[in-house]
Amino acid sequence: MKELKDTQNERDDRRLPIDRVGVKGLRFPVEVSDKGGSVQRTVATVSLAVDLPAHFKGTHMSRFVEALHAHGGCLDVRTIASLPRELLRKLDARKAHIEFQFPFFLSKAAPVTGKQGLLDYEVRFEVEAEEGKPTDFIVTVFVPVATLCPCSKAISERGAHNQRGIVTYSIRSTEPIWIEDLIALVERSASCELYSILKRPDEKAVTERAYDNPVFVEDLVRNVASRSNAHESITWYRVEAENFESIHNHNAYAVIEKH
Repeated sequence: MKELKDTQNERDDRRLPIDRVGVKGLRFPVEVSDKGGSVQRTVATVSLAVDLPAHFKGTHMSRFVEALHAHGGCLDVRTIASLPRELLRKLDARKAHIEFQFPFFLSKAAPVTGKQGLLDYEVRFEVEAEEGKPTDFIVTVFVPVATLCPCSKAISERGAHNQRGIVTYSIRSTEPIWIEDLIALVERSASCELYSILKRPDEKAVTERAYDNPVFVEDLVRNVASRSNAHESITWYRVEAENFESIHNHNAYAVIEKH
C-alpha cells in the first residue's frame, strides 16, 4: 500500500507558533465520585489542546480522540488528571490543556417538609501540563443562588426585591476538595440556597431566610472569598457573581480573584 502524505508534518515558514490547537465540543461519559461514596455517571463536554511550534503546519487531530478513547468508554477523575501528560507524549508538545465540563446532581431536602429533589450544578475540570512543571488542576463550580437586596429592604415598608443569581467559583488546592463542599461554601455565602421541590411551609421558610440575610452582589463575592481565605487547602480562587436583577433591565456583577 502506498504511504499517504502527512501534510501536518510539513514545514510552515510564517514563524508563528500557536498557543493552543486541538478539538472541542466532544461529548464523553465520565464517572465522578461523590461525598456519599457513590459514583455519578454523567456526560462531559470535552476540549483537548496542545501548543504547536512555529515550524509545524498542523497537529494530528485524531490523536486527541485516540488518547481520550484509550481508557475505555468512561473516564474517572484520576484519568482526566493524567490525560494532558499523555497528550504531551503523543503529540510531541510542550504544553497541553484539557477541559471537562459536566452536570453534577445533588439530592436536597426541603428545609421544613424534608421533601427530596435533585438539583443540578455545572462543574468544570481544567488541567494543564507543561514540560518541567507540575500539573495545574483548576476546579470550577457553577452554583445558582438567591440574593435579597439590602438597600431595597432598608428603604421599603413592605418587602424587598430578590432574584436568582449564578456564582462561578474556581479554585486551586493542595488537597482534593469534594464538589459538594465547594457548592456548600458558595450557598452559605448567599441570602438563600435553591431547591427543586418546595411545599408551602418550605417556601415560607426560604423566603424568610433570604429576608433575614440580605446580600449585595459585592457581599456575595466577599463572603465566598473570606471563606476561601480561611480554608487551609485553597491556594488560589476566582469568584464571580452575576445577579439576574428582578426590577432592573440589567444584571449586577462582581468578581474577586486571589493573586
